Amino acid sequence: MTGGQVGQIVVDEPLPLGAGGRGAAEAVRFLRDCQSRAVAVRWVPDRDALPFDTGLLHHLPPPVSWGGSGSSGEPAAWRSRYAYGLLYHRRGPDFVTVMDRRDPAASARFTLERPALLAAFLAVQEPTALDALDAAHRAAVSLLADERLVLVTQGWAVALPPRLRRWPVPCTSV
Repeated sequence: MTGGQVGQIVVDEPLPLGAGGRGAAEAVRFLRDCQSRAVAVRWVPDRDALPFDTGLLHHLPPPVSWGGSGSSGEPAAWRSRYAYGLLYHRRGPDFVTVMDRRDPAASARFTLERPALLAAFLAVQEPTALDALDAAHRAAVSLLADERLVLVTQGWAVALPPRLRRWPVPCTSV
């Protein structure tokens, strides 16, 4: 990776989303962390077809093009749906609040306060092998994945909502 203009990162190699697993989880974490810091990213995925629903990622900076033949309309769809602050989380003492506006018809706010659910969400801030989690945390990750808050791919899990450090709306609108 090389630094571009101030506030932008240009990724020199395609991000390894196509194979799934740990590589995809690490790539999603990278994009999520860039989103968290409001840093623009120029990147491409390594393949046209990804082994998961790319709609899970539309809150993250979209690719500039697709990695393979480029025949997919996915980059344009992603760019048209993308906006800063579509999905994010805020942390409080013993709870996390998640705002999900990726689907305007089904916006949701979640408060994670049950100990196993909260611990699982915090654990998968870093890409985590499901085998490394105990049964209660695997069950919690499954619930979070069902709500589209965690990406699970080939035995690896990573949380999707960034922790925003720049508020997405003017403070007078809150």
